Amino acid sequence: MRERSAKVRTLADRQWGRVSWAQLKALGIDDKTIVRWAHGGYLHQVHPRVYGVGHCAPSVEADLTAAVLYAGPGAMLSHATALWWLGMVDTHPPRIQVSTARRCQSLRGVNVHGRRGCRRVWHKGLPTTDLEQALLDYASVAPLERVRHALANADYHQLLDLPALRAVAGCGRPGSVKLQRALKRHEPKLAHTRSPLERLFLPLCERVGIPLPDVNVYIGGVLVDAVWRDRKLVVELDGRDNHSSWAQIQTDRRKELRLRAAGYDVVRYGTQQLEEQTKEVEADLLRAYHLPR
Repeated sequence: MRERSAKVRTLADRQWGRVSWAQLKALGIDDKTIVRWAHGGYLHQVHPRVYGVGHCAPSVEADLTAAVLYAGPGAMLSHATALWWLGMVDTHPPRIQVSTARRCQSLRGVNVHGRRGCRRVWHKGLPTTDLEQALLDYASVAPLERVRHALANADYHQLLDLPALRAVAGCGRPGSVKLQRALKRHEPKLAHTRSPLERLFLPLCERVGIPLPDVNVYIGGVLVDAVWRDRKLVVELDGRDNHSSWAQIQTDRRKELRLRAAGYDVVRYGTQQLEEQTKEVEADLLRAYHLPR
């Protein structure tokens, strides 16, 4: 039995501390022993027929592994979870998304999608759908601008296969229409945005018909949110939690003085303005952009 428990520990070490009932059986552990280990505290149930070995301390990797093990052989991360694990979106989705060919009910915190024929790829030790399928799935539920941002990130990482994506987008499945729209408006500069506010601002520039600025670049030693160098115009974007303390405000003022000394005009917009006063911001930005330099 020591030899078998050592095999269990070795397997668990490769899977961030998680194993499934089926894997335990494949290692020669009988049902009575599994039940005894569970009652004795060696196995801790995480999901039905999925256990933490020795402990059930949570981690991102352990949670993802447990979800895949629950969905069974051939399962994989999918939708927004796959894109996040692949590094194409910034935010961990609130519910883990997995796809499997098996019939399997969703759980609290885990959405299970039944499907066949998805190609699995491995990334950082976990299986996911391929990037094209993940983008299509994401497009079925996410706003257009978030899909565009994911496309830009894929382009930035040199993973964007446009012929393959166009083939997927033409399949008539959920998300294909939105993915086609995102491909038509593909803009690599979106990959350089670092905040949701910046991702609001660039589409605003598109709407008013001015060229997209360079974002998150240094001007005269000062990191700026957006700049049109030819217009000598800088836009700074203040999020809800940024630039609120006295020290931050003073730092902002010093930066603005340095930019003006370098010949740049500086305008500043906040979250509430971009979300609730869009028309006023658009008009103000057009005036600033078209001022003679």
